[in-house]
Amino acid sequence: MEHKEITEVKDSYDDQQKWVLDSSIDSRGRVPLRARTGAWRAASFIIAIEFSERLSYFGLATNLVVYLTTILHQDLKMAVRNVNYWSGVTTLMPLLGGFVADAYLGRYTTVLVATTIYLMGLVLLTMSWFIPGLKPCQEQVCVEPKKSHVIAFFIAIYLISIGTGGHKPSLESFGADQFDGDHVEERKMKMSYFNWWNVVLCAGIITSVTAIVYIEDRVGWGVAGIILTTLMAISLVIFLIGKPFYRYWKPSGSPLTPMFQVFVAAIAKRNLPYPSDPSLLHEVSKKEFTNGRLLAHTKHLKFLDKAAIIEDKNPLAIEKQSPWRLVTLTKVEETKLIINVIPIWLCTLAFGICATQTTTFFIKQAIIMDRHIASFTVPPASMFSLTGIALIISLTVYDKLLVPLLRRVTKNQRGINILQRIGTGMLFSLITMIIAALVERKRLDRGDNNRPMSVMWLAPQFIVIGIADAFTLVGLQEYFYDQVPDSMRSLGIAFYLSVIGAASFLNNLLITAVDTLAEDFSVKSWFGKDLNSSRLDRFYWLLAGLIAANICVFVIVAKRCPYKSVQPPSQDCVDSSSVSID
Repeated sequence: MEHKEITEVKDSYDDQQKWVLDSSIDSRGRVPLRARTGAWRAASFIIAIEFSERLSYFGLATNLVVYLTTILHQDLKMAVRNVNYWSGVTTLMPLLGGFVADAYLGRYTTVLVATTIYLMGLVLLTMSWFIPGLKPCQEQVCVEPKKSHVIAFFIAIYLISIGTGGHKPSLESFGADQFDGDHVEERKMKMSYFNWWNVVLCAGIITSVTAIVYIEDRVGWGVAGIILTTLMAISLVIFLIGKPFYRYWKPSGSPLTPMFQVFVAAIAKRNLPYPSDPSLLHEVSKKEFTNGRLLAHTKHLKFLDKAAIIEDKNPLAIEKQSPWRLVTLTKVEETKLIINVIPIWLCTLAFGICATQTTTFFIKQAIIMDRHIASFTVPPASMFSLTGIALIISLTVYDKLLVPLLRRVTKNQRGINILQRIGTGMLFSLITMIIAALVERKRLDRGDNNRPMSVMWLAPQFIVIGIADAFTLVGLQEYFYDQVPDSMRSLGIAFYLSVIGAASFLNNLLITAVDTLAEDFSVKSWFGKDLNSSRLDRFYWLLAGLIAANICVFVIVAKRCPYKSVQPPSQDCVDSSSVSID
């Protein structure tokens, strides 16, 4: 195979067509050939393991509240809190996993380690149903499960949490790494990547909440565990087969150190006058910069620019200058990027709280409703398949119909920018909570008259939240991957995942606060021992109000939030002085 060393590749138009010059390397540590590595050829191997991981995760997550209430005999409030704690840990762990991947192990190695831990959790979960000492009960009628089973169960699901923590951010960003953002055709592929990633993800979810959940309910959790463990092992083998086709990014050390250097240098030089021209700020040349892309100067947060002010213009003095006293303009702009994403992250927490209801209260509602359709009884967790189907249809329509149409209207390659897409999904989440509140009020009214209500009344709220996910969750994936420094892309995906994790904990705090206020004012609690003695409709109206207020704040923040601006790889190929990634 023909290769060149990184230092030998010229930054010309022909080289950019033949070689991938985005600082990635191939499996041999050399500059990747565009025709033999990356793009959909490599991404297909990566997406395969995501299908199996989502199959396993949602086979557990969507039925977890059922497991806790029926197998472990926990009451509704305790079960929902345990689900939220587990969901919170599972979706916050990627912050650690993404940091380790970007700083030390690299994304490929992190995926391998995380998948191994994930498999350990699945194996233990499966064994807890077949090893006599770990079984829930020895008798057919079980009033209380054995402690050994409870311990094994919680160890298993938290091993899966740890595995997901390294697996999820590393795998998704590793897949996006296979597309060169500086190449016209691959940049278009990359814009579609997150849409089709989520289509495959939803295919795994739908299979999970139909076939796997049905097996759990009707055949046994142990049999379902065997299937999930086997599929995960097979997908790991497929992932390993794709190794020669991948493009890799070397870990660049702790991404936090450059940020601290920018703050320290800016504070130290706070009294220096700001230069008349931003081009006077310190920056390395493109030949010297071999890891990532140079960023263009932006006008906001100008105080941080002082970290790049050159005090002594002597070349030797600049070269010997401490990085805690003088940093490059690109490091300053990377720090600005991290500051920019914080308000967006905060503004999406309300949406995250809405999304957590799908695997807790929505499923619990399905349990106590009439689930008979003809002669078939729908498993409660299978209702989540409607969300997956709605998401797949929405993404397909969006990618194939709306984006081409919007491109002609807005002249934006994405159709609409990322933050507009996120905001659109928030509107759908507001509609979801309004529908959920109305349906729950009707269910309570009919329950008073002993008239069972069909589970299909829940279909609209499951479908509309799927449409919301297609806009907001996929938009967040794009935003947190694109709008963070290139060296922090795994951590960027972890930021997106942590939205749901933090929202799960906030959901628990909200439930506790509502309960406490009810006790203080001697009002009947909104969360009783079961749904019929609860007022879940009022909780849904509360969430609708929070989301409505949050949308107003998000619009203000989104209008003021600048996008990442990247210096072009070559002036021969790009006319503008910078490329905005929105």
